[in-house]
Amino acid sequence: MRRGKMLLIIIAIIWGMASVAIGAEKQKVIRWRFQSIWPPAINLIEGDKHFVGLVNKLAGGRLKIDFYPGGALVGGFELFDAVAKGTIEAGGDWPNYWAGKNTAFDLLGSFPMLLTPGDYFVWIWQGGGLELYQEIYGKYGLVYFPHTNTSMESGVRSNKPIRTLKDYAGLKIRMSGRNQGKILKDIGAAQVMMAGGEIYQALERGVIDAAEFCNPSTDWGMGFQEVTKYWASPGWHQPNSVLGVMINKKAWDALPDDLKYIIKVAAQATFTWSWSFFEYSAIDGTKKFLEKGIKLTRLDDDSLKKLQELAWKHLLEDARANPDFAKVAYSQVKFLHDFAHWRTICKPFSFGRNPKGLEKVLKELETLVKGKK
Repeated sequence: MRRGKMLLIIIAIIWGMASVAIGAEKQKVIRWRFQSIWPPAINLIEGDKHFVGLVNKLAGGRLKIDFYPGGALVGGFELFDAVAKGTIEAGGDWPNYWAGKNTAFDLLGSFPMLLTPGDYFVWIWQGGGLELYQEIYGKYGLVYFPHTNTSMESGVRSNKPIRTLKDYAGLKIRMSGRNQGKILKDIGAAQVMMAGGEIYQALERGVIDAAEFCNPSTDWGMGFQEVTKYWASPGWHQPNSVLGVMINKKAWDALPDDLKYIIKVAAQATFTWSWSFFEYSAIDGTKKFLEKGIKLTRLDDDSLKKLQELAWKHLLEDARANPDFAKVAYSQVKFLHDFAHWRTICKPFSFGRNPKGLEKVLKELETLVKGKK
Protein backbone atom coordinates (compact mmCIF):
# COMPACT_ATOMS: atom_id res chain seq x y z
CA MET A 1 0.00 0.00 0.00
CA ARG A 2 2.78 2.36 0.97
CA ARG A 3 4.65 1.46 -2.19
CA GLY A 4 1.56 2.24 -4.22
CA LYS A 5 1.15 5.62 -2.57
CA MET A 6 4.83 6.39 -3.03
CA LEU A 7 4.60 5.48 -6.73
CA LEU A 8 1.63 7.81 -7.16
CA ILE A 9 3.50 10.61 -5.43
CA ILE A 10 6.56 10.10 -7.66
CA ILE A 11 4.35 10.09 -10.80
CA ALA A 12 2.63 13.27 -9.63
CA ILE A 13 5.97 14.99 -9.02
CA ILE A 14 7.29 13.93 -12.43
CA TRP A 15 4.09 15.08 -14.13
CA GLY A 16 4.24 18.40 -12.31
CA MET A 17 7.85 18.96 -13.33
CA ALA A 18 7.01 18.08 -16.94
CA SER A 19 4.09 20.52 -16.90
CA VAL A 20 6.29 23.29 -15.57
CA ALA A 21 8.89 22.52 -18.27
CA ILE A 22 6.25 22.56 -20.99
CA GLY A 23 4.85 25.82 -19.67
CA ALA A 24 8.29 27.37 -19.56
CA GLU A 25 8.93 26.26 -23.13
CA LYS A 26 5.70 27.86 -24.24
CA GLN A 27 6.68 31.12 -22.58
CA LYS A 28 10.22 31.10 -23.98
CA VAL A 29 10.93 34.43 -25.65
CA ILE A 30 12.53 34.31 -29.09
CA ARG A 31 14.42 37.47 -30.03
CA TRP A 32 15.19 38.52 -33.57
CA ARG A 33 16.94 41.50 -35.07
CA PHE A 34 15.40 43.11 -38.14
CA GLN A 35 17.19 45.74 -40.22
CA SER A 36 15.46 47.74 -42.90
CA ILE A 37 17.28 48.64 -46.09
CA TRP A 38 15.76 52.15 -45.78
CA PRO A 39 17.05 55.01 -43.64
CA PRO A 40 14.54 56.93 -41.47
CA ALA A 41 14.40 59.85 -43.94
CA ILE A 42 12.82 57.69 -46.68
CA ASN A 43 9.20 56.86 -45.89
CA LEU A 44 9.46 53.42 -47.49
CA ILE A 45 10.72 52.39 -44.05
CA GLU A 46 7.10 52.64 -42.84
CA GLY A 47 6.26 49.25 -44.34
CA ASP A 48 9.05 47.55 -42.40
CA LYS A 49 8.10 49.33 -39.18
CA HIS A 50 4.42 48.45 -39.54
CA PHE A 51 5.23 44.78 -40.19
CA VAL A 52 7.60 44.44 -37.22
CA GLY A 53 5.17 46.22 -34.90
CA LEU A 54 2.31 43.97 -35.98
CA VAL A 55 4.31 40.76 -35.49
CA ASN A 56 5.41 41.86 -32.02
CA LYS A 57 1.83 42.61 -31.05
CA LEU A 58 0.31 39.42 -32.46
CA ALA A 59 3.06 37.22 -30.99
CA GLY A 60 2.08 38.28 -27.48
CA GLY A 61 5.65 38.55 -26.25
CA ARG A 62 6.77 35.12 -27.42
CA LEU A 63 8.60 36.57 -30.44
CA LYS A 64 10.19 39.97 -29.99
CA ILE A 65 11.75 41.61 -33.03
CA ASP A 66 14.13 44.51 -32.44
CA PHE A 67 13.93 46.99 -35.32
CA TYR A 68 16.91 48.81 -36.83
CA PRO A 69 16.91 51.38 -39.67
CA GLY A 70 19.07 51.01 -42.76
CA GLY A 71 22.80 50.89 -42.07
CA ALA A 72 22.47 50.45 -38.30
CA LEU A 73 23.89 46.91 -38.25
CA VAL A 74 25.20 46.28 -41.77
CA GLY A 75 25.43 48.26 -45.00
CA GLY A 76 22.35 48.25 -47.18
CA PHE A 77 23.83 46.12 -49.93
CA GLU A 78 25.29 43.72 -47.34
CA LEU A 79 21.83 42.99 -45.93
CA PHE A 80 21.00 40.03 -48.18
CA ASP A 81 24.13 38.09 -47.22
CA ALA A 82 23.85 39.08 -43.55
CA VAL A 83 20.37 37.55 -43.32
CA ALA A 84 21.28 34.52 -45.44
CA LYS A 85 24.24 33.75 -43.17
CA GLY A 86 22.26 34.34 -39.99
CA THR A 87 24.27 37.36 -38.86
CA ILE A 88 20.85 38.93 -38.32
CA GLU A 89 17.58 37.04 -38.46
CA ALA A 90 15.53 39.26 -40.78
CA GLY A 91 15.77 42.24 -43.09
CA GLY A 92 13.46 44.43 -45.15
CA ASP A 93 14.38 44.80 -48.84
CA TRP A 94 13.41 45.60 -52.41
CA PRO A 95 14.06 42.41 -54.45
CA ASN A 96 15.54 44.19 -57.49
CA TYR A 97 18.62 45.10 -55.46
CA TRP A 98 19.70 41.45 -55.66
CA ALA A 99 19.41 41.04 -59.45
CA GLY A 100 23.18 40.60 -59.59
CA LYS A 101 22.71 37.29 -57.80
CA ASN A 102 19.80 36.15 -59.95
CA THR A 103 17.99 38.19 -62.62
CA ALA A 104 14.67 36.69 -61.46
CA PHE A 105 14.74 39.16 -58.56
CA ASP A 106 14.03 41.88 -61.14
CA LEU A 107 10.49 40.57 -61.56
CA LEU A 108 9.82 40.16 -57.84
CA GLY A 109 10.21 43.86 -57.03
CA SER A 110 9.14 45.71 -60.17
CA PHE A 111 9.55 45.47 -63.93
CA PRO A 112 9.04 48.19 -66.59
CA MET A 113 5.58 48.28 -68.17
CA LEU A 114 4.44 45.13 -66.34
CA LEU A 115 2.50 44.53 -63.09
CA THR A 116 0.57 47.31 -61.34
CA PRO A 117 -0.15 47.46 -57.57
CA GLY A 118 -3.43 45.58 -58.02
CA ASP A 119 -1.79 43.01 -60.26
CA TYR A 120 0.90 42.23 -57.70
CA PHE A 121 -1.70 42.05 -54.95
CA VAL A 122 -3.75 39.38 -56.73
CA TRP A 123 -0.80 37.53 -58.31
CA ILE A 124 1.10 37.17 -55.01
CA TRP A 125 -1.74 36.06 -52.77
CA GLN A 126 -3.88 34.13 -55.26
CA GLY A 127 -1.94 33.56 -58.47
CA GLY A 128 1.06 31.54 -57.26
CA GLY A 129 3.36 34.50 -56.73
CA LEU A 130 4.09 33.82 -53.06
CA GLU A 131 5.38 30.35 -53.89
CA LEU A 132 7.78 31.79 -56.47
CA TYR A 133 9.18 34.26 -53.92
CA GLN A 134 9.88 31.29 -51.65
CA GLU A 135 11.49 29.35 -54.48
CA ILE A 136 13.84 32.12 -55.63
CA TYR A 137 14.82 33.37 -52.16
CA GLY A 138 14.97 29.77 -50.96
CA LYS A 139 17.94 29.12 -53.23
CA TYR A 140 19.93 31.40 -50.88
CA GLY A 141 18.81 30.06 -47.50
CA LEU A 142 16.00 32.58 -47.07
CA VAL A 143 12.25 32.59 -46.47
CA TYR A 144 10.43 35.60 -47.92
CA PHE A 145 7.15 37.41 -47.43
CA PRO A 146 6.14 40.47 -49.49
CA HIS A 147 4.75 43.02 -47.04
CA THR A 148 4.65 46.37 -48.84
CA ASN A 149 2.87 47.38 -52.02
CA THR A 150 3.57 50.94 -53.15
CA SER A 151 1.57 53.00 -55.56
CA MET A 152 2.78 53.57 -59.12
CA GLU A 153 6.10 55.39 -59.06
CA SER A 154 5.91 59.10 -59.89
CA GLY A 155 7.99 59.13 -63.04
CA VAL A 156 11.05 61.18 -63.96
CA ARG A 157 11.87 64.51 -62.31
CA SER A 158 14.02 66.86 -64.35
CA ASN A 159 14.75 70.44 -65.32
CA LYS A 160 13.52 70.05 -68.89
CA PRO A 161 10.12 68.82 -70.08
CA ILE A 162 9.82 65.23 -71.29
CA ARG A 163 6.84 64.54 -73.53
CA THR A 164 8.20 62.04 -76.07
CA LEU A 165 11.00 59.49 -76.17
CA LYS A 166 13.10 61.94 -78.18
CA ASP A 167 13.23 64.17 -75.11
CA TYR A 168 15.19 61.47 -73.26
CA ALA A 169 18.08 61.63 -75.73
CA GLY A 170 21.36 62.64 -74.11
CA LEU A 171 20.02 62.78 -70.55
CA LYS A 172 21.89 61.27 -67.60
CA ILE A 173 19.15 59.80 -65.44
CA ARG A 174 19.28 58.23 -62.00
CA MET A 175 17.07 55.18 -62.42
CA SER A 176 17.11 51.82 -60.63
CA GLY A 177 16.86 48.47 -62.34
CA ARG A 178 18.78 46.47 -64.95
CA ASN A 179 16.13 46.47 -67.63
CA GLN A 180 15.24 50.07 -66.93
CA GLY A 181 18.86 50.87 -67.80
CA LYS A 182 18.65 48.86 -71.01
CA ILE A 183 15.54 50.74 -72.08
CA LEU A 184 17.15 54.09 -71.31
CA LYS A 185 20.06 53.11 -73.54
CA ASP A 186 17.62 52.10 -76.29
CA ILE A 187 16.09 55.59 -76.27
CA GLY A 188 19.38 57.45 -76.12
CA ALA A 189 19.66 58.20 -72.39
CA ALA A 190 22.29 57.06 -69.89
CA GLN A 191 21.46 55.32 -66.63
CA VAL A 192 23.25 56.54 -63.51
CA MET A 193 23.05 54.31 -60.42
CA MET A 194 23.19 55.89 -56.99
CA ALA A 195 21.64 55.51 -53.55
CA GLY A 196 18.46 57.43 -52.79
CA GLY A 197 20.21 59.69 -50.32
CA GLU A 198 22.61 60.93 -53.00
CA ILE A 199 20.01 62.00 -55.57
CA TYR A 200 19.24 65.48 -54.21
CA GLN A 201 22.84 66.69 -54.35
CA ALA A 202 23.43 65.05 -57.73
CA LEU A 203 20.47 66.98 -59.17
CA GLU A 204 21.49 70.17 -57.42
CA ARG A 205 25.05 70.04 -58.76
CA GLY A 206 24.07 68.93 -62.25
CA VAL A 207 25.83 65.58 -61.95
CA ILE A 208 22.65 64.08 -63.36
CA ASP A 209 19.96 65.67 -65.54
CA ALA A 210 16.98 63.81 -64.13
CA ALA A 211 16.01 61.19 -61.59
CA GLU A 212 13.30 58.89 -60.35
CA PHE A 213 12.89 57.37 -56.93
CA CYS A 214 9.39 56.43 -55.83
CA ASN A 215 5.84 57.69 -55.31
CA PRO A 216 4.85 61.37 -54.87
CA SER A 217 4.92 61.41 -51.05
CA THR A 218 8.35 59.75 -50.94
CA ASP A 219 9.74 62.08 -53.62
CA TRP A 220 8.41 65.13 -51.78
CA GLY A 221 10.02 63.99 -48.54
CA MET A 222 13.35 63.74 -50.36
CA GLY A 223 13.13 67.37 -51.46
CA PHE A 224 13.08 66.89 -55.24
CA GLN A 225 10.73 69.87 -55.61
CA GLU A 226 13.67 72.09 -54.62
CA VAL A 227 16.01 70.92 -57.38
CA THR A 228 13.73 70.10 -60.34
CA LYS A 229 11.09 71.96 -62.35
CA TYR A 230 9.37 69.21 -64.35
CA TRP A 231 7.65 65.93 -63.57
CA ALA A 232 7.33 63.46 -66.47
CA SER A 233 4.59 60.90 -66.01
CA PRO A 234 3.61 58.07 -65.95
CA GLY A 235 6.05 55.89 -64.00
CA TRP A 236 6.55 53.38 -66.82
CA HIS A 237 9.86 52.20 -65.35
CA GLN A 238 8.15 50.90 -62.18
CA PRO A 239 4.35 50.66 -62.36
CA ASN A 240 4.59 49.40 -58.77
CA SER A 241 7.22 48.31 -56.26
CA VAL A 242 6.98 45.35 -53.91
CA LEU A 243 9.04 45.34 -50.72
CA GLY A 244 9.25 42.53 -48.19
CA VAL A 245 11.00 40.69 -45.40
CA MET A 246 13.89 38.25 -45.85
CA ILE A 247 14.12 35.70 -43.03
CA ASN A 248 17.05 33.41 -42.31
CA LYS A 249 15.88 29.84 -43.03
CA LYS A 250 17.35 28.34 -39.84
CA ALA A 251 15.75 31.05 -37.71
CA TRP A 252 12.44 30.39 -39.49
CA ASP A 253 12.65 26.62 -39.01
CA ALA A 254 13.22 27.11 -35.28
CA LEU A 255 9.86 28.87 -34.87
CA PRO A 256 6.74 26.99 -33.73
CA ASP A 257 4.03 26.77 -36.37
CA ASP A 258 1.73 29.34 -34.78
CA LEU A 259 4.45 32.01 -34.86
CA LYS A 260 5.17 31.19 -38.51
CA TYR A 261 1.50 31.71 -39.23
CA ILE A 262 1.51 35.03 -37.37
CA ILE A 263 4.40 36.27 -39.55
CA LYS A 264 2.56 35.32 -42.73
CA VAL A 265 -0.66 36.98 -41.57
CA ALA A 266 1.25 40.11 -40.52
CA ALA A 267 2.83 40.29 -43.98
CA GLN A 268 -0.57 39.99 -45.67
CA ALA A 269 -2.07 42.63 -43.40
CA THR A 270 0.86 45.00 -43.91
CA PHE A 271 0.67 44.48 -47.68
CA THR A 272 -2.93 45.69 -47.64
CA TRP A 273 -2.19 48.55 -45.23
CA SER A 274 0.83 49.75 -47.20
CA TRP A 275 -1.05 49.87 -50.51
CA SER A 276 -3.70 52.12 -48.98
CA PHE A 277 -1.03 54.17 -47.15
CA PHE A 278 1.07 54.96 -50.21
CA GLU A 279 -1.87 55.46 -52.57
CA TYR A 280 -3.54 57.83 -50.14
CA SER A 281 -0.32 59.71 -49.41
CA ALA A 282 0.07 60.24 -53.17
CA ILE A 283 -2.90 62.63 -53.04
CA ASP A 284 -1.13 65.05 -50.74
CA GLY A 285 2.26 64.50 -52.38
CA THR A 286 0.87 65.35 -55.81
CA LYS A 287 -0.90 68.44 -54.48
CA LYS A 288 2.29 69.73 -52.88
CA PHE A 289 4.36 69.29 -56.06
CA LEU A 290 1.80 71.12 -58.18
CA GLU A 291 1.31 73.91 -55.64
CA LYS A 292 5.09 74.34 -55.63
CA GLY A 293 4.87 75.11 -59.34
CA ILE A 294 6.30 71.85 -60.67
CA LYS A 295 5.06 71.37 -64.24
CA LEU A 296 3.53 67.98 -64.97
CA THR A 297 3.95 66.43 -68.44
CA ARG A 298 2.83 63.10 -69.83
CA LEU A 299 4.41 60.82 -72.41
CA ASP A 300 2.36 60.48 -75.57
CA ASP A 301 0.69 57.20 -76.53
CA ASP A 302 3.22 56.40 -79.25
CA SER A 303 6.04 56.67 -76.70
CA LEU A 304 4.26 54.34 -74.30
CA LYS A 305 3.65 51.85 -77.10
CA LYS A 306 7.36 51.86 -77.97
CA LEU A 307 8.32 51.45 -74.30
CA GLN A 308 6.04 48.40 -74.08
CA GLU A 309 7.76 46.85 -77.10
CA LEU A 310 11.19 47.48 -75.57
CA ALA A 311 10.11 46.06 -72.20
CA TRP A 312 8.86 42.85 -73.86
CA LYS A 313 12.11 42.56 -75.82
CA HIS A 314 14.29 42.71 -72.72
CA LEU A 315 11.98 40.48 -70.72
CA LEU A 316 12.29 37.74 -73.35
CA GLU A 317 16.07 38.19 -73.54
CA ASP A 318 16.39 37.58 -69.81
CA ALA A 319 13.93 34.68 -69.98
CA ARG A 320 16.04 32.96 -72.65
CA ALA A 321 19.16 33.41 -70.53
CA ASN A 322 17.85 32.33 -67.11
CA PRO A 323 15.30 29.55 -66.41
CA ASP A 324 14.43 31.14 -63.05
CA PHE A 325 13.61 34.42 -64.74
CA ALA A 326 11.60 32.58 -67.41
CA LYS A 327 9.57 30.75 -64.76
CA VAL A 328 8.61 33.93 -62.89
CA ALA A 329 8.01 35.88 -66.12
CA TYR A 330 5.75 33.13 -67.45
CA SER A 331 3.71 33.15 -64.25
CA GLN A 332 3.27 36.94 -64.34
CA VAL A 333 2.51 37.21 -68.05
CA LYS A 334 0.11 34.26 -67.92
CA PHE A 335 -1.63 35.95 -65.01
CA LEU A 336 -2.12 39.08 -67.13
CA HIS A 337 -3.30 36.98 -70.05
CA ASP A 338 -5.78 35.02 -67.94
CA PHE A 339 -7.02 38.23 -66.36
CA ALA A 340 -7.37 40.10 -69.66
CA HIS A 341 -10.89 38.97 -70.60
CA TRP A 342 -12.43 39.79 -67.22
CA ARG A 343 -10.51 43.08 -67.06
CA THR A 344 -11.94 44.05 -70.44
CA ILE A 345 -15.46 43.18 -69.31
CA CYS A 346 -14.99 45.36 -66.22
CA LYS A 347 -14.00 48.50 -68.14
CA PRO A 348 -14.03 51.23 -66.98
CA PHE A 349 -14.39 49.88 -63.43
CA SER A 350 -11.40 47.55 -63.24
CA PHE A 351 -7.78 48.20 -62.33
CA GLY A 352 -4.54 47.59 -64.20
CA ARG A 353 -4.33 47.19 -67.96
CA ASN A 354 -4.01 44.74 -70.83
CA PRO A 355 -0.60 45.52 -72.41
CA LYS A 356 -0.15 45.29 -76.16
CA GLY A 357 1.70 42.21 -77.39
CA LEU A 358 0.64 40.13 -74.37
CA GLU A 359 -0.36 36.98 -76.27
CA LYS A 360 2.81 36.83 -78.37
CA VAL A 361 5.10 37.18 -75.35
CA LEU A 362 3.13 34.58 -73.39
CA LYS A 363 3.56 32.01 -76.18
CA GLU A 364 7.35 32.41 -76.22
CA LEU A 365 7.58 32.21 -72.44
CA GLU A 366 5.44 29.08 -72.47
CA THR A 367 7.89 27.54 -74.94
CA LEU A 368 10.85 28.46 -72.71
CA VAL A 369 9.23 27.11 -69.54
CA LYS A 370 7.28 24.11 -70.82
CA GLY A 371 8.96 23.33 -74.11
CA LYS A 372 5.72 23.78 -76.06
CA LYS A 373 5.78 24.77 -79.73
